[in-house]
Amino acid sequence: MRFYEHEAKQVLQKHGVPLPKRSVATTPEEAETAAAEIGGPVVLKSQVLSGGRMKAGGVKFADTPAEAKDAAAAILEIEISGQKPMGVLVEERRAIAQEYYAAVTWDARAKKPVIIFSDMGGIDIEEVAEQHPDHLSRTNFSNLRPFSDYIAKVAVSKTGVTGNHLGPLTRIVTALARVFVQYDLTLAEINPLARLEDGTFIALDSHMDMEEEARTSQRALLRELGIPDEDTRLARPPTPFEVAGAQVDAADTRGVAGRVVEFDGNMGLVIGAGGGSLTLFDAVRAAGGKPANYCEIGGNPSVAKAAALTKLVLSKPGVEKIAVMMNVVSNTRADIMARGIIKGCIEAGRDPGETIAIFRIPGSWEDEGFKILRKYGVDFVDRSVSMHEAAARAVAKMGA
Repeated sequence: MRFYEHEAKQVLQKHGVPLPKRSVATTPEEAETAAAEIGGPVVLKSQVLSGGRMKAGGVKFADTPAEAKDAAAAILEIEISGQKPMGVLVEERRAIAQEYYAAVTWDARAKKPVIIFSDMGGIDIEEVAEQHPDHLSRTNFSNLRPFSDYIAKVAVSKTGVTGNHLGPLTRIVTALARVFVQYDLTLAEINPLARLEDGTFIALDSHMDMEEEARTSQRALLRELGIPDEDTRLARPPTPFEVAGAQVDAADTRGVAGRVVEFDGNMGLVIGAGGGSLTLFDAVRAAGGKPANYCEIGGNPSVAKAAALTKLVLSKPGVEKIAVMMNVVSNTRADIMARGIIKGCIEAGRDPGETIAIFRIPGSWEDEGFKILRKYGVDFVDRSVSMHEAAARAVAKMGA
């Protein structure tokens, strides 16, 4: 899940990272008041869960509160990557002497976190890596041991930073690394990290992504930031459909039946089994199908929970049929899944035999599940039919 910039800065502030004076405004009048309280020139930044704000006109500068009001009014009307901003971050504007880049992310090859640091900030780090590799360092560290300031000092000094600048930059990178580990993040980034003309250092922009699976363990932080449990926070705010999916999953602790992502197709999906859900989604698309959603189901959810997810998927406008598919599983009862899916169809006022394009859930209690499916005229396959074959059969039904 992704944090807005102002939320990421709240996290940094908790860990002592120096930040500019700032305030979030949701109206032009609030922006005018914020600018007056800050005093002096300000920068106003659109609060959206995507990049490209500057190019889209989502970042503006103002010298007076009146100018800040006009700038906020313009920013609040600008869509960026299809998103309207939730507000505007009004922040003091400072004179910058040099910009740096600092980030911590996961290194899949080393299977460890990695600090990425550059003394060339404010631009795309990919450009620095390609054109100025000597200005960028990569430093892996263990997330199982306590983080040492020395690791951060090595990461910073590799780019040639020395003297009075090394100490404050080390402290900021150390805080960033500890934030990354403590809050189960997949990315913690400051760009630019600025040295001001008065010699102090300050984080001007920040970006953070957190592991989706960490929502429960990090609930205290999310509540502190004012992020509700049903806010899925992908690369955009959740749709009402996705919020409803999170509520279905949260209503019953047994198994998983949620993690819904909305798309604009006509085939509803009730899919699961770890990475199998991604495989099945791709299989439907490869066969020419148009998924209406992505979701995950498994871990032996209750009949009621499976039914609730089914009803939600069928409630989406334009959904003609649903495909119910999982990989081979041992802990999910096929009969419970069959009861739940059929119950959901019936409660949605749909004929299960006409609505379910395919049912492929090889698991325990298969024979009992197949008896239920036969009773309602549902087309099903066992594990002898691959996931890709099952997906192709479901797509073929859409054109029948």
